[in-house]
Amino acid sequence: MGGQLLEIPGISIDLAKVLHGEQYLELYKPLPRTGTLRNEAIVADVLDKGSGLVLVIDVYSYSGKELICFNQFSIFLIGSGGIGGKRTSDKVKEAVAIPNRHPDAVLTDTTSLNQAALYRLSGDWNPLHIDPNFASLAGFNKPILHGLCSFGFSARHVLQQFADSDVSRFKAIKARFAKPVYPGQTLKTEMWKEGNRIHFQTKIQETGNIVISNAYVDLVPTSDVLAKTPSEGGELQSALVFEEIGRRLQDVGNEVVKKVNAVFEWHITKDGKVAAKWTVDLKNGTGKVYQGSAKGSADVTITLSDNDFIDVVLGKLDPQKAFFSGKLKAKGNIMLSMKLQTIFKNYAKL
Repeated sequence: MGGQLLEIPGISIDLAKVLHGEQYLELYKPLPRTGTLRNEAIVADVLDKGSGLVLVIDVYSYSGKELICFNQFSIFLIGSGGIGGKRTSDKVKEAVAIPNRHPDAVLTDTTSLNQAALYRLSGDWNPLHIDPNFASLAGFNKPILHGLCSFGFSARHVLQQFADSDVSRFKAIKARFAKPVYPGQTLKTEMWKEGNRIHFQTKIQETGNIVISNAYVDLVPTSDVLAKTPSEGGELQSALVFEEIGRRLQDVGNEVVKKVNAVFEWHITKDGKVAAKWTVDLKNGTGKVYQGSAKGSADVTITLSDNDFIDVVLGKLDPQKAFFSGKLKAKGNIMLSMKLQTIFKNYAKL
């Protein structure tokens, strides 16, 4: 990261005064095992925090013409603030507070004394992580571990605990770097499961200091989860999907609203009767999902069974074929049903 920062046009950066504040990563496609990735970076915003400036840098990674993943770096420049700039931005992928309860799981790993030297081989040449003299200039008594290295340990803990170490279940991660980690210290990741989002924070076991805060990993739901039989209480499988779409809109709502520009009202049936109504508003604001009829007028009202809905989501049932076979009924602008596969494939990621 250090070398790339120095190449940003029009910005002079002293690496001794640079801290990695936050990181967001989202995968759109599995990373190819071989090939060439092209990274396109932009300075999305600059925030004035008083004691320093925050550079918000968005990086889009492509394999050929296909977007593979998105990264957002928040880089804190110590001593550069106080210029009267804005403090917040709607372009920032926000950190989320952890639940107010005991963690559902805790895992630990001890870093090695040469951990920073090993991680440096990934291409981050910032001397803060290897040179004792440079580290002292930045106010540390010895080189510190890369934030993204601790970030990786934490992500691995989440996947071990909640995804059976299946990396194909990984969707996105957001973390705030709160305090430094020194090579040789033990990382303890505390985790809370809420649906397909795993909240976590990471501490130094030896000191109790929180080093990663307000963090989460989003997991891709499995077909097995979606295919579970409804509970005795009558819970519908489709509820899981609508809740997941709602979570996705927190990150990509603006993009989806611009592309879809429609309000969908869903009537989900069970045993031939309407068992639930959901509204997916992809027309107003940054989008919203809520249970019940549309608060305004819906552009299209779609009726189908809970099981058929899940088949549409999983790509087993084409919406147009479902319409012509009578499994899916639509009122209003029925042409909007053609956008359903795009919504589920590109944004629900189910």
